[in-house]
Amino acid sequence: MWELARSWVEGWTVSRRAPKPVDAPWGLSIQVGLPTQTVRHVLLDADAGTARGLVGAITEPATWIKAFVAPDVMEPWFPPGWEPTDPGFLMAVDLRPSVVRPPDGYTVTAETADGVVGVRVLAAGGELAARGQIGLTGAACVFDQIITEEAHQRLGLGTVVMGALTGAAVENGAATGILGATLQGRALYESLDWKVLAPLTGFVHKPVAGI
Repeated sequence: MWELARSWVEGWTVSRRAPKPVDAPWGLSIQVGLPTQTVRHVLLDADAGTARGLVGAITEPATWIKAFVAPDVMEPWFPPGWEPTDPGFLMAVDLRPSVVRPPDGYTVTAETADGVVGVRVLAAGGELAARGQIGLTGAACVFDQIITEEAHQRLGLGTVVMGALTGAAVENGAATGILGATLQGRALYESLDWKVLAPLTGFVHKPVAGI
């Protein structure tokens, strides 16, 4: 479990083109450097005392903390000024490529750059209908940012994207797929035989101005 969790963090940084994670007493730390997410700390099997120590030392706004525990377990670690992010799930699958068949009128394109394979599904008029990408890290890869545009939903395009990414992952030597799923995305991934490994809970530091 923790090896896959670490691989998820590493693959996420590849996919998002963020700096490599750095080992810390609580797990891994990433200097993301975005206005909405300056730093991301991912707790790997950290006990509550260690977690509270980390939380208490943080002053920088837009700092994120993620952990593989249920929200009701994690919530007591945080004082006012922290807000929960959308709940999620760490999921994984043994990768097996399959034939990708987009619906009539749709085409699939793929491109690779800097360890990231991006897949786009285009509608007949050339507009983007669905997309996704993987961050390659060796034997495991991370599926990320799987999105179907609202006007093209309920046509199976999410499955098309996942199939195309799976084929690309296997071609690049990956045997295991990992992702952080939203509540909505979990159903799609489970239909494709992905398994939930753990809850994925997050909090972000949003201190009130002047306090």
